[in-house]
Amino acid sequence: MIKTDKAARMENRRSHDRLLKRLWQYMGRNRVLVLLAVFLSASASLLSLYGPKLSGRAINAITAEGGVDFSFVLHCAAWMAVCYVLSSACSYLLQFVMIRLSRSVARQMRRDIFDNLTRLPVSYFDRRPVGDIVSIITYDVDTVNQSLASDALQILQSTVTVTVSLAMMLSIAPILVTVFAVTIPVTFFFTRWLARRVRPMFRTRSRKLGELNGFVEEMLSGQKTIRAYGREGAVQQRFEEKNAAAVNAYTEAEANGTVTGPSVTFINNVSLALVCVFGSLLFLKGRIRLGDLSSFVQYSRKFSGPINEVANIIAEMQSAFAAAERVFALIDAEPEAADSPDALALEQVDGDVVIDGVDFSYDKKRPIITDFHLHAQPGALIAIVGPTGAGKTTIINLLMRFYDVDAGEIRVDGHPIRSVTRESLRRSYAMVLQDTWLFSGTIFDNIAYGKKDATMEDVVNAAKAARIHSYIMRLPNGYQTVLTDNGAGISKGQKQLLTIARAMLLDANMLILDEATSNVDTRTEQQIQAAMRELMREKTCFIIAHRLSTIKNADNILVMRHGRVVEQGTHDELISRPSFYRELYRAQFDACED
Repeated sequence: MIKTDKAARMENRRSHDRLLKRLWQYMGRNRVLVLLAVFLSASASLLSLYGPKLSGRAINAITAEGGVDFSFVLHCAAWMAVCYVLSSACSYLLQFVMIRLSRSVARQMRRDIFDNLTRLPVSYFDRRPVGDIVSIITYDVDTVNQSLASDALQILQSTVTVTVSLAMMLSIAPILVTVFAVTIPVTFFFTRWLARRVRPMFRTRSRKLGELNGFVEEMLSGQKTIRAYGREGAVQQRFEEKNAAAVNAYTEAEANGTVTGPSVTFINNVSLALVCVFGSLLFLKGRIRLGDLSSFVQYSRKFSGPINEVANIIAEMQSAFAAAERVFALIDAEPEAADSPDALALEQVDGDVVIDGVDFSYDKKRPIITDFHLHAQPGALIAIVGPTGAGKTTIINLLMRFYDVDAGEIRVDGHPIRSVTRESLRRSYAMVLQDTWLFSGTIFDNIAYGKKDATMEDVVNAAKAARIHSYIMRLPNGYQTVLTDNGAGISKGQKQLLTIARAMLLDANMLILDEATSNVDTRTEQQIQAAMRELMREKTCFIIAHRLSTIKNADNILVMRHGRVVEQGTHDELISRPSFYRELYRAQFDACED
């Protein structure tokens, strides 16, 4: 047990050192600002620390007979004023430097996070709530940089203050410094013990807040469903539970962290009382002058004050370290495996796709697809149907290489997709999903998203083919209408038609539609498919569809069940004989009749 605790402490220490090193690397990118901050901090501290020395000299100007050398006192007072004014000016400038430094670090951290997010595999986002990732980018990065702006600055100033104050006290009365030989170790071991105890609490606080943000985002996006099912009370109850957990974690961390300040203040007050008592005895014995004793007391306060502040900072930095762990974990998350050095960039794709004996599972214990075979010739329209969980969408993930197969091989134009660059592979497909995504911008920009040199004529033709042109023209600004908040204010069907128009415009020889017309009526869907069939002539199309009546014209229909293709053929071939497809088709037809 002792060895385990010791190993845990060693691991925590190494983790702590790694975090400090990483944070310093970010600050080191702004060396000029860091050096300027060090100079201003040291200058402000040294100037303010010269004040007690001048104060002691002024007090020593009092003679034993009660006379006072007022000219010398005024001289000391003038220099004290100059020192304190210059110290304040340096501190004022230092705040500007640190704000600029921390903002620069925050900008770089967020840039590094977002750069890595664009390289992470799709599987990462399948496992992590979006709200938790947003919490890291916003709250955790700000927590780290607030610590850099205030805590790092305070530690720097405290180091200078403690060092100079100690040197001054040793020059005045070395014997009185022995008082701190007792109080400083007590402070050190107490703050060290408390920091180890508090840091896991701050780590829990950050995690609970991330969970709360993820839940809030999920519930806000599902407001219509929540209200339709009358689940407001249940959602409120779940929110209360997660909110209480976040509040309790926050309270526990802060309550334990704030114990440090008052405790260290008490120890420092004890040390100050001892200095005053023993200093008075030395004064009465004539071993120290009154002015020197006054200077020593002031330096002792400046010596113990930063120790108290650093103790508070140590508690606050546990929150920063916990946040930094989450930030760096996201920055260091393993990106998609790099393309092989000799990877081929696909050009002039014909659209000949072969899936040869593919096995795949998200969890190795639960196979999703086993021994899957498919040959889609250029220009073919391939429909993939089957019950929920049969593996239809998984096929799309494998074609786009969002996931790699466990066994077997997928080839495009005879090239194994593992041997081609991901970028060229994915740009060979135009893709429309059931979950539409529109960004803040004009309708023209959204449709032309995948084709940088698209003209207005190109966009209009794509919109007409997608049966959305007439709707766009009824808008006040037509194609220059600005969409915000993922197309808030327009229907799901209209958003889906916009994404279909975007796919039609893309220069790609293969098309993937994953339940892409689920939010439009059957007649419009048939019209869109007819238009797309004409537009995508000689291009390979993969369509996942639940409404089987819309895929009658498919060149080949793959019927999937339990991860396998159990039947394939044209609609007429499959419907003319006893088949699982015929059961699915008749079930839908009977449901429509009912």
